[in-house]
Amino acid sequence: MLNDIYNKRIIELAGNIPRLGRLPAPDASATAHSKLCGSTVKIDLAMDGDVVTDFAHDVKACALGQASSSIMASHVVGSTADELRALRETVRKMLKENGAPPSDEKWADIALLEPVRDYKARHASTLLTFDAVVDAIGQIEAKSNAGASQPTPA
Repeated sequence: MLNDIYNKRIIELAGNIPRLGRLPAPDASATAHSKLCGSTVKIDLAMDGDVVTDFAHDVKACALGQASSSIMASHVVGSTADELRALRETVRKMLKENGAPPSDEKWADIALLEPVRDYKARHASTLLTFDAVVDAIGQIEAKSNAGASQPTPA
């Protein structure tokens, strides 16, 4: 039943999204959009090396997209690029392949999204924030690698 996915805690997360807005000078920005439901998440990310130092987002999504964005915003600062890539893959598998939710205590609230696996039409909106963050990390790494391969002027 849809009541399983729109439980009290999901509604609380959706109604209390931290870090709303945009960063003044992000290292990268990314947008993820679901054609199916029209939900959109725009994120700004700042990193020092492979660690997230700042994050902001503009969330125009259903309650599930809002809840997953809320979870991301609560824990993304201090996370590493590899951790966030693995998290996105874990959530994708949890929804699409009956995988387990993250075992890391930090991301424990993602287990609240587990019932979404039974509603394929809701997968895209639930994954938006994870996809956007991984996209932004890729952009930052590409810029960093491009800069590293440039010869230093003499």
